[in-house]
Amino acid sequence: MAKSQQTFSKREKEKKRLKKREEKQKKKDARRAEAKESGGGIPFAYVDQDGNLTDTPQDPSEKIKVDASSIELGIPKKEETDEDPFDPIRKGKVSFFDYSKGFGFIIDSDTQEKHFCHVSGLVDEIAENDKVTFELRKGMKGMNAVNVTVVE
Repeated sequence: MAKSQQTFSKREKEKKRLKKREEKQKKKDARRAEAKESGGGIPFAYVDQDGNLTDTPQDPSEKIKVDASSIELGIPKKEETDEDPFDPIRKGKVSFFDYSKGFGFIIDSDTQEKHFCHVSGLVDEIAENDKVTFELRKGMKGMNAVNVTVVE
């Protein structure tokens, strides 16, 4: 395509591309020159006993010998206990429930967490401030209270 047939914007874009290429080359040359002046290469760094980067190596007498077999990779194994850490039946208090909307919330008495409760998960009729027992099941947006019964 002849230069006279190119549009103004195409020529401007071409000029910008050439200018960027030249600037990139200048920066590259400047880095090379700086590396030659400073002794070349990437500066060397050491890690001290606290995990900080330093420019001096650690004293060999301060090094600690670590047994590689003592390092656990992954999730540590759980210790077995006699009692069940997760009691399936939880106790709580109804903080809000609206039968016209069909849902409400129950506050767990142990963890003080709010759990969603749908009308389909009720065994007994509940009202606000009732003490209840319930089970937790994974729902669409978190844990839901199901099998909700009123405690007398």
